[in-house]
Amino acid sequence: MKQRRRKRLTADEYAQGILAGDRIILSRAITLIESALPEDNELAETVLEKVLPQTGNSLRIGITGVPGVGKSTFIESFGKQLTSIGKKVAVLTVDPSSQLSKGSILGDKTRMEELAHDPLAYIRPSASGSALGGVNAKTRESMLLCEAAGFEAIIIETVGVGQSETTVHGLVDFFLLLMLAGAGDELQGIKRGIMEMADTIAITKADGDNLKQSKMAQREYKNALHLFPPSETEWYPKVLTCSSLEKTGLDKIWETIVEYESHMKTKGFFNRKRQKQNLNWMHETIHQQLEQRFYHHPAVNKQMSTMEQDVMNGEQVAIKAAKQLLELYFKS
Repeated sequence: MKQRRRKRLTADEYAQGILAGDRIILSRAITLIESALPEDNELAETVLEKVLPQTGNSLRIGITGVPGVGKSTFIESFGKQLTSIGKKVAVLTVDPSSQLSKGSILGDKTRMEELAHDPLAYIRPSASGSALGGVNAKTRESMLLCEAAGFEAIIIETVGVGQSETTVHGLVDFFLLLMLAGAGDELQGIKRGIMEMADTIAITKADGDNLKQSKMAQREYKNALHLFPPSETEWYPKVLTCSSLEKTGLDKIWETIVEYESHMKTKGFFNRKRQKQNLNWMHETIHQQLEQRFYHHPAVNKQMSTMEQDVMNGEQVAIKAAKQLLELYFKS
């Protein structure tokens, strides 16, 4: 029996469904946002424009951490902590992509099974693709759709500490860095820049035999943070301990996030930060669009392989080849 093709929704149908909190339509809208098809891109932009007035009312929380820190376990326990006090939580998880299928390879819904079945929670895994910073290229747009659907806390989980974590920092209001105790040379094992971006550091797995080490790591990080120059926002990052297994310390983390939001709004930095992020979004989009159009330009495509071969063979200087291709693009 031939399977019936699903009816294509209009921009109004997408917008109405999202604003009504329809999870199925929200998921379809995120799929639309992530599509590479030009006709989908145009429809996605219209949908975003229609729901934009209803966005901006959530707390955007970025969570990153060293490998083995237990990000998914933490997010599940932390998400359950938030839903237990009546908060609607959306989790946008970004998985490493398979180089063959380009799809997500970890499967966060299976890693957060309890939270996935919570009626107040919504989990959306996406493949990182070729995007830098451990985020999907359309994470920002997906976040806005979730806000329009009425979610009060948006949690963005990254692939992990490493390449361009500033990308994540540029999406969220609050940046939480998860760390392990007893992993050896904790303070040397992570880039200073990531610690400087963190609004709070949480030492995970602070339970059982690891509790004493976690308290020691907490003191070490507190001392290290005192060496950093004070921020213009006058917010001093806290160092907390928690256990996803025993569900301890999670309430304190949420209290800290709420305290941070209040502090930033009182000092006038909260909206200013979001305005700056929106401007960065515009400039990032310009760069992406220019790059995409350049590489899809017929005249450039015609000369690209020849130029690449010449550069690889040392017959052409890379800078000169790049300039020639750019001139070709702008003249055509």
